[in-house]
Amino acid sequence: MNIERPIHEALATTLRRRWFLGQCGVGLAGIAANTLGAHAGLNSLVAAESANPLAARTPHFPAQAKRVIYMFNAGAPSHLELFDHKPELTKRDGQLPPAELLKGYRAAFINPNSALLGPKYKFAQHGECGMELSEVLPHTAQIADDICLIRTMQTEAVNHAPAQIMMNSGSQQFGRPSFGAWTLYGLGCPAEELPGFVVLTSAKGTSGGASNYGGGFLPTLYGGVPFRSAGDPILYLSNPSGVDAQAQRASLDALNQLNRQALESAGDPETAARIQSYEMAYRLQTSAPELMDLGSESKETLESYGVKDPNEASYSRNCLLARRLVERGVRFVQLFHEAWDQHGNLTADVKKNTDATDKPSAALVKDLKQRGLLKDTLVIWGGEFGRTPMVQGGNDGRDHHNRCFSVWLAGGGIKAGHTYGETDDLGFNVADNPVHVHDLHATLLQQLGLDHTRLTYRYQGRDFRLTDVHGKVVEGVLS
Repeated sequence: MNIERPIHEALATTLRRRWFLGQCGVGLAGIAANTLGAHAGLNSLVAAESANPLAARTPHFPAQAKRVIYMFNAGAPSHLELFDHKPELTKRDGQLPPAELLKGYRAAFINPNSALLGPKYKFAQHGECGMELSEVLPHTAQIADDICLIRTMQTEAVNHAPAQIMMNSGSQQFGRPSFGAWTLYGLGCPAEELPGFVVLTSAKGTSGGASNYGGGFLPTLYGGVPFRSAGDPILYLSNPSGVDAQAQRASLDALNQLNRQALESAGDPETAARIQSYEMAYRLQTSAPELMDLGSESKETLESYGVKDPNEASYSRNCLLARRLVERGVRFVQLFHEAWDQHGNLTADVKKNTDATDKPSAALVKDLKQRGLLKDTLVIWGGEFGRTPMVQGGNDGRDHHNRCFSVWLAGGGIKAGHTYGETDDLGFNVADNPVHVHDLHATLLQQLGLDHTRLTYRYQGRDFRLTDVHGKVVEGVLS
């Protein structure tokens, strides 16, 4: 990977050598060789474990971005109501789609021959760039000159869980490392008092579950750490009654000593991850409560994000917490908000969702910019796919649509005030400049100083990467 060799690679090498000598050695000579080889290898493991495997590492080349905030609005926001203005679709409202358009097309649930449905909201141009945005995004309209709107995203997946996992891990299969985990694996994290990858959830949990932010086959310590929205950010963070800080430290020291003995004996990579987890949990007992307490934020800041009650869980609060986390050195923050699955009641629910998310999403970009953090923070807003131009659910709903959908990016060397790609007149197919999920991942890694073809991890006999064997950097969205 062209970065300093982390502990898990040393462990993997030792385990392979130990297995060969232990299982393939014959007689006393084999036993002696196994003992000597294991002793030398495990001494290096203990030394490696004593160093922080999450320490910040040098990227492949100079980076435009140092950190990521990913606002994942799951459920598939309708690009046709939000980002992709289609006057022709309005004109053809109620008509059947052209037969040639549907050749070879398979919808997730509806009959593809359902009538076309015109957009439910008006669009207007905003900012000096003239970006066209929906009337239900008045706050995003205020940052039009700071964002890059990609209208031509594509994915293979047609249902929520596979598409969410695809968007976050580059694969529809469970068990692959997430984008956040790959970022932490490649760059480490400068924060010592907080996890390098923090997950915040509002609305409901995502269909794809923990696979959206997990470490997959990477060592566990690279996976996302979910913070709870109420009470302790992490379960059992507070000491039980009768256990003071001194007793807690003594217990942890004893436990770590036993784990280090287990590491020397078996060389299991997960034992090293467990040692790091316990130490991080101990530090979190001080850092997490301070982080989650918004009492130090001004009334103006709370109002700008739309935070009505600093102690009440919400998307607004999570956006503000995201800024506080990156200020404290966290490498990757991901917000999950699954509320966008409008198979019916489209008009009312899209407005309800934008009322909850538009203001805080824009406030986060403004706040980062005002604090000088936007220039080296990658901000991402998007879901797993889009919605069909055809109607579902009577006259007020749309089905899943993977052929084209929209996301927006900001900061981190991304071209500001720019709209990339065009879809056809009905918002059905990409007409120009397609961007596959793999291409988006390759581009984001590039901005973090990581070559997506070199950021690899050997597992089950081959080198894996976030983009699998695909992906190209989309130069047209870079400044």
